[in-house]
Amino acid sequence: MHLPNCVLMSVLLMISHGLLVHGPFGPLVAPLGSSVVLPCYVDEFLPMKDLEVEWRRTDSETLVHLYQDGKSRPEAQQQDYHDRAHFFTDQIQHGNFSLHLDNLRAEDEGRYTCTVYSQQDSGKTVITLKSADRLLVSGSDEPISVFVGEDITLNCSVDSHITPEHIEEVSWKKTDEDEDILVLLYQNNETLPDSSDERYRDRVEFFTDEIPKGNFSLRLKNVRTEDKGVYLCEVFAGGLSANATAVLEQLGFSVSHIMVLILCISASGSALLLCCLIYCRSPYKGTNNLFFFFFFFFED
Repeated sequence: MHLPNCVLMSVLLMISHGLLVHGPFGPLVAPLGSSVVLPCYVDEFLPMKDLEVEWRRTDSETLVHLYQDGKSRPEAQQQDYHDRAHFFTDQIQHGNFSLHLDNLRAEDEGRYTCTVYSQQDSGKTVITLKSADRLLVSGSDEPISVFVGEDITLNCSVDSHITPEHIEEVSWKKTDEDEDILVLLYQNNETLPDSSDERYRDRVEFFTDEIPKGNFSLRLKNVRTEDKGVYLCEVFAGGLSANATAVLEQLGFSVSHIMVLILCISASGSALLLCCLIYCRSPYKGTNNLFFFFFFFFED
């Protein structure tokens, strides 16, 4: 009588405790845009028949991923996790139900529940996921000097752990005392040149081939004296924002501009000298005649 009772008690204890499902010992922290593995596994052998594994958000009961009837069910996923959340399919038979989550977003932060159902038994573990709340943007460390009429590059790079598809917006602005002038805007994975202030339209551009690398440096063409000032590159990604500045100063004339100016002055001086010589040899001298002489000479 005692032995059957002990066996029955053991079975009841197993049922009451359920499956022992393991997870991480503490919160998981990963940078935005990266991939992260949310551990979930059991130590005991589980038959594959009737095995079901659910990953859900505890805050909204959103279905992140489902394993059912011997295979993954991506069609059951909530759309936000489609093509981003995966099982290690070949590891499921060994009791590993961990979830691989790609392209981490700020909104992925929260608590996740991994629930394992095996025949008449079940168990679960809860995982807390946090994104590394950092968005690093770097620019030019030193002020930039440039000559009028030349082209210049204003540097702005986003930390490489942020992928371009997760960058919501990049704006370049010139910060004057009384207003911010929009120089160029990148939004929804495309450059919007028509958004530029008319003072910069058709003179600014991104290096398109560099954008996938997180490089949002600005090319400013045909620099003008009024372009001098402070430029702000502001980046928005995953609910975070960061910025970098570039200072454009000491605008002046290039050697070629100076040479042209000297030639113009020399030409004007030579013309004036020639005019004086012609006048001196002219029989028609006098203040009025001098005025009309110069007027018609330069008019011609």
